[in-house]
Amino acid sequence: MPISDMKKQKIRTPDYWRKKNSYYYTWLDKVYVMNVRPGSRVLHVGCEAGDLLAAVKPSYGVGIDTDEEMIEAAKQRFPDYHFKVQDPHTIALGETFDYILICNSIGSWSDIQAVLENLRHYTHEDTRIIITYYSYLWEGLLRAGSVFGMRKPNSYQNWLPPEDIMNLLSLSGYDTIRRESMMMSPKWIPIFSAFCNRILSLLPIFRGLNLINLVIARPDPAPKKAEDISLSVIVPCRNEKGNIEDAINRIPQMGKFTEIIFVDGNSTDGTADEIEKQIKKYPDIQIQLIHQGDGIGKGDAVRKGFAAAKGDILVIQDADLTAPPEDLPKFFNALCQGKGEYINGSRLVYPMERQAMRFLNLLANKFFGMLFTWLLNQRFRDTLCGTKMLSRKHYDILAANRDFFGEFDPFGDFDLIFGSVKQNFKVAEVPVTYRARTYGSTNISRFRHGWLLLKMSWLAFKKFKWKS
Repeated sequence: MPISDMKKQKIRTPDYWRKKNSYYYTWLDKVYVMNVRPGSRVLHVGCEAGDLLAAVKPSYGVGIDTDEEMIEAAKQRFPDYHFKVQDPHTIALGETFDYILICNSIGSWSDIQAVLENLRHYTHEDTRIIITYYSYLWEGLLRAGSVFGMRKPNSYQNWLPPEDIMNLLSLSGYDTIRRESMMMSPKWIPIFSAFCNRILSLLPIFRGLNLINLVIARPDPAPKKAEDISLSVIVPCRNEKGNIEDAINRIPQMGKFTEIIFVDGNSTDGTADEIEKQIKKYPDIQIQLIHQGDGIGKGDAVRKGFAAAKGDILVIQDADLTAPPEDLPKFFNALCQGKGEYINGSRLVYPMERQAMRFLNLLANKFFGMLFTWLLNQRFRDTLCGTKMLSRKHYDILAANRDFFGEFDPFGDFDLIFGSVKQNFKVAEVPVTYRARTYGSTNISRFRHGWLLLKMSWLAFKKFKWKS
């Protein structure tokens, strides 16, 4: 059927093309639902009949489109949200949003950079821009699909690879957080589509053939003044008596104030008594002792420490001091300068002291670093470095949405890693010089904890790759 005839028949109902391609649109909705917190303020640019905006369940939703018929249909179908006829190049709203969604419409704009620059007026420091767009490799197939009435006819498109989208975002004042691709079969064909979209599309060799490119970005952050920010250093400890005073002396004072919170995991070597002794010895340093009580594992200790913290920034420092406390200012500066919102330490960049890490542990850490980089579409050189930092504000967001993963992590590392990736926090890695222990013995069981790491990997695969 000629395109002119397709235009004459228009869209029979507002959701005609969504119903005709329900498999594709259901998948696309899931991508956005995965990346948008329910109850947020959301702007959808190019909203059509409002289905995607409704799918992400915003507390306040605004959709704009140039198609008056679509906007009228959206108003009738979703009266709880606000729909306006506006050109993306000249948006005028006067309010900010937590998320701005751009679903397959970016290629139709005559000046993409101008639109992105205009959208900056409707962002705040934690706004996330979520863009999906077709792979340019699919241009011929998609045009053929429009000609033969299999998909909605499109006007002229700029067929942009994700690198061009990321470059335009950078030029317009945005910082890309991550990118991803998905879906090799947009039409449902039993068994074949499941195999292509659930398996082949995930593999490095084949994912270049995927239809959907996803890019998530944030506005370029403004640096914060270190002297205005307070810091809480959480030190989980179990049988670390000989390291307590050394930790107090070596943790530097940063920002407006720095407090040290020891969380004792029922030590049997007198660690708690030693902490009490040091609190009296160093009255000018803010030191607090928390007893873990019936809680089990480092993850529980970290959460109890975070709950008691008074600082704007939260950081974990392992009591064995193998990751030197002297490196904490590097984490603090990276966060203050906006380099990241979740700062992850890496022990696998600089040469480490002999005996600091057993050979099998080193191999396992390298393997799991590569595995989680693939699983999370974020670079993680080292997932188990004890030093991790994020703001209280972002931790509260992570904790409030913890139900997505459940109470799964005895380490505490993956609760923070998975939560930060799920909430699209900017991840940055800071290398540390890993040193050998000078007191006590490790609490890590190589094989038991290795099995737990495999379980963490399976959970990440289900949630981030399989999206279930």
